[in-house]
Amino acid sequence: MMIGLRRACHLLHIRWLRRWIGFFALLIQTACLSPSEAAPLPPPIPPSPSPSPTATIIWFPPTATPTLVPTAVITPTVDLRPQIGALIFRDNFVDGSYWSLAQNESSSIALGKNEITIAIAQPKLYLYTLRKAPQLVNFYLEMTLWPNLCQGDDEYGVLFRVTPNLDFYRLALTCNGQLRLDRFYQGKASVPYPKTYSGAVPLGAPSSVPISIWAAEREIILFINNEFQFSLPEAVIPAGNLGFFARSVSSSAVTVNFSDLSVYEILP
Repeated sequence: MMIGLRRACHLLHIRWLRRWIGFFALLIQTACLSPSEAAPLPPPIPPSPSPSPTATIIWFPPTATPTLVPTAVITPTVDLRPQIGALIFRDNFVDGSYWSLAQNESSSIALGKNEITIAIAQPKLYLYTLRKAPQLVNFYLEMTLWPNLCQGDDEYGVLFRVTPNLDFYRLALTCNGQLRLDRFYQGKASVPYPKTYSGAVPLGAPSSVPISIWAAEREIILFINNEFQFSLPEAVIPAGNLGFFARSVSSSAVTVNFSDLSVYEILP
């Protein structure tokens, strides 16, 4: 029995040695293999993707820095009206002795209710009236012109500084919205201010045209409807009387009333 037990232990010892020898042989074989013969490594585990950043909410977003615009300095409107002095005279057109009046079948110059009227029934006719006194040197005039019948190039306006020799200035307005200043001196005509369209001159008739003329020794300034029109250096005709005119350039009749005439001194 002891022999059998020993034999069994011997067999177990041999089996144990064989297992260890096989294990070490496998280790040596693996170590001697080339890298390509070695067992493949498991694929690397990709890193977990980083979570997408959440947009930061800006509760008070910055605004662009405003560009500073220079503040416009508003200057007061320059009053181009010259300083005027005392009233020289006012005419409400009730006394016909101051004006040259006339009447025939084709035209008339007559006083009405606080106005003087030039009426032309004949085409291509020029008609005017003059005030007998006073002679004016430096003055400021205000009045209203009322074209009642006119069209196109028909004209009406004011004569001033009219001399006994019929030297004078003529401010002409047309029914198509133009104005012009003529000068008649020693039998020759010239145009200090040529015909020009103006938004202050009304188109057609009936209409009303307030005008102001400032005539100093060396300058003439015109306002129409309280709007400045021109300023001219002018000293050819120094003094004279006032008058009004109308002209039928077209073939139609022309009728113009003149009212509210006031003339003042001008200050130096």
